[in-house]
Amino acid sequence: MTVEGLVIWLVIGAIAGWLAGLIMKGYGFGLVGNIVVGIVGAVIAGWLLPRIGFVLIGGIGAEIINAVIGAVILLAAIGLVNRAT
Repeated sequence: MTVEGLVIWLVIGAIAGWLAGLIMKGYGFGLVGNIVVGIVGAVIAGWLLPRIGFVLIGGIGAEIINAVIGAVILLAAIGLVNRAT
C-alpha cells in the first residue's frame, strides 16, 4: 500500500466515523476513534453489503457511503453490547 492509499483510507475512515457518530447520536469517539470506527465499518460493509445484494459503484463517494453504513452497523452492535452489560 502506498502512502497516498493509506492517507485516503484514513480520510475516508475519519469521514465515515464522524458521519456514523452523527447518525447514531452519542457515539463520538474523538478523531482516532472515529477513524478506527470508519475503517472497521468499511471492512464490515465491504464484506456484508455485497452478500446481501447492495453494491454501490463509483468512486470515493460510494466508498464513503459504504463505510458509513458499515460504521453505523458497528456502532449499533457496540450499543447492543453496552446495553447488555
